[in-house]
Amino acid sequence: MKNFNTRSRLVLALLLAASTSAYAETTPSSPATTLAFGELRFAPCSLRTQLSRDSLEAQCTRFSVPENRDEPDGRKIELNIAWLEATERGDVSADAVFFLAGGPGQSAVETYPMLDPAFTEVRKHRHVILVDQRGTGKSNALSCKGDDNAAEQEPTPEAMRTQAQQCADELSKRADLRHYTTTDAVADLDAVRQALGLQLINLVGVSYGTRVAQQYAMRHPDATRSIVLDSVVPNTLGLGNIFARNLDDALSLQFALCSDDPQCKEKLGDPRAELDTLLNTLRAAPANVNYRDATSGEWEQGVLRADTVAGLVRMYAYMPMASALLPKLIHEANAGRYEELMALAKLMSGDMQDAMAMGMQLSVVCSEDADSMVAREEDADTVLGNLMSTGMAAMCDVWPKGTMPKDFHSALATDVPALVLEGEFDPVTPPQYGKQVVEHLPNGRLFVLKGQGHNVIAAGCMPKLFAQFIERKDAKALDGACLDTLPYAPPFTSFNGAEP
Repeated sequence: MKNFNTRSRLVLALLLAASTSAYAETTPSSPATTLAFGELRFAPCSLRTQLSRDSLEAQCTRFSVPENRDEPDGRKIELNIAWLEATERGDVSADAVFFLAGGPGQSAVETYPMLDPAFTEVRKHRHVILVDQRGTGKSNALSCKGDDNAAEQEPTPEAMRTQAQQCADELSKRADLRHYTTTDAVADLDAVRQALGLQLINLVGVSYGTRVAQQYAMRHPDATRSIVLDSVVPNTLGLGNIFARNLDDALSLQFALCSDDPQCKEKLGDPRAELDTLLNTLRAAPANVNYRDATSGEWEQGVLRADTVAGLVRMYAYMPMASALLPKLIHEANAGRYEELMALAKLMSGDMQDAMAMGMQLSVVCSEDADSMVAREEDADTVLGNLMSTGMAAMCDVWPKGTMPKDFHSALATDVPALVLEGEFDPVTPPQYGKQVVEHLPNGRLFVLKGQGHNVIAAGCMPKLFAQFIERKDAKALDGACLDTLPYAPPFTSFNGAEP
């Protein structure tokens, strides 16, 4: 099937992806007696990550829900659920923690393992529940497979519209794409809560997962004990044209670490000016590059385009430790040495293909954010330009759309205790979003983590504060002084690291 080609998949994934946790797979453990949790029976399983040889032992099950709740006897979706038991089993609280993944399009079961160390204290007395949102992971994943032969094509809105239509046609053979929205997912979560016999739950959402958490708290306030919103997307926000300006603002902060360092500036120049030069060069003439494939080690040939570099820059900007390498990579490319950028772009493309269910992503954003997908004159000279908004609009022209409640984009206004986290350098959900959200949360508090990017719950002493909040439900009583010791990541002036 020829639907999402690699380049369009890379553009959409790199520009929309909202979590950087590594992909994981679930495997059954050795046979053992199943465990009951409410009405559900769980069997042992292991969650294995790509970046670790260790496995995370869990209990797994499947739970059937109607694809269309207006047709309860129609097609069903088997939700994939993992249960991580509290480690101190003699003293377990009655309220569990539900982790909600980002994207939209990422699997909670697959992305959680890399964050598990941040939950160490929380897991002492509380179970953690992972539900693959419908359309992701092993819950009828809506993945648009690509045609690698089309990888070198420029991702024009017209081409992206065609690819979206082909993908929708193929996926519609096994799914009604109108019923894979946030509202559907919230109904699934509450059905799981009830099946587990839980009266109250705590919600921990990362990026797009914060939208799910806010929507759940709006629809089911009596079942919501607390919410943690890491890299928050305000309910009031449309996702169509936020990306270009937010990235440029974050890059200004990140690149200033080099511009303000005399040695870095002397060796690498002005990183933003260098980036603009590189993008203009590649827009005028994409580069044919011989590079060593980071996975196979074999030499390959590919075409490096400006849009690929822009997407890669954005993904690196999510993680300040990685973005510290950007000035050096950009400087090398301006000297005609494109190999590192090309290899990293190809590596990232493969990772995002595995981690992101693009069909589910389109079902969410086209149903909930289509009105905000407009080009803006002020974005024309940004790193990303208007490709994201115009490309998304073109895809949504042909993608089946679901419905949402009339108050879907109303601000969450609730007394539910809330801990809101933002990274100072976040290129997609900047600190101002957290400020907007806590204005409507009388029992909420915002922490902005110095020098951090996207998904910050594991940074510094944040796991300790997170655990204290879940235990006591009082964000305003937390002593955040320990976060002041978070360091800035110094920019690399060579591939060996920063200046000593």
